[in-house]
Amino acid sequence: MSSVYKIAICDDTEIDRNFIKDIVTDWANKSGVKPDIHMFSSAEEFLFEYEDCKDYQILLLDIEMGQMDGVSLAKELRKTNDSAQIVFITGYSDYIAEGYEVSALHYLMKPVREEKLSEVLDRAVSKLGKDEKALMLESGGETNLVPIYRIRFIDVRGNYTTVHADKEYTIKKTLSDEEKELDERFYRVGRSCIVNLTQISKVTKTDIFFNSGETVPLPRGSYEKVNRAIIEFN
Repeated sequence: MSSVYKIAICDDTEIDRNFIKDIVTDWANKSGVKPDIHMFSSAEEFLFEYEDCKDYQILLLDIEMGQMDGVSLAKELRKTNDSAQIVFITGYSDYIAEGYEVSALHYLMKPVREEKLSEVLDRAVSKLGKDEKALMLESGGETNLVPIYRIRFIDVRGNYTTVHADKEYTIKKTLSDEEKELDERFYRVGRSCIVNLTQISKVTKTDIFFNSGETVPLPRGSYEKVNRAIIEFN
């Protein structure tokens, strides 16, 4: 394993930040991972940086911090990013229920044990490797990280491409450019549409039906090809 993972450590106590950094560095050395570690002393400091760099993959967040706590930071992050792995670090167990709202990977109680944090980091990397590859989409003046497993289909409308996921993202990018960033679960249907094979519920001679209830027209002569693609993928 030689992947680079961008990791944020956010804690308002310098001793705790450095302690966590040392554990992450030791874990990375043992795991063969290359960590790109960034440290922040407040939630506000992280969000200021995040405005320009939204590619953080693992966040280790202290909960009790200054004006904005770690849970509030996570809620803000989740507005545009549901692929980052969030780990809360806290001295109290009162906040655990709130973690479900932001799909936190784990809670770690202070003082943090090295073996426990290493185990959680292994889980984070495993999840990122399986389902959490994401596209960075600039749409409506915002940059959003969208996990590709949430994308149902991508189609062309005029000079724009629209990505259909939890919501629609219309971007000025060609379908061919988007196709290069996808994986084997996606199949191009004709000139104007790419579909996620895992999101299809039914294929007829004229349409592809998705689990969401949406449909896209099936180009003439594509029925057998799409069915074969589904069978080969599964």
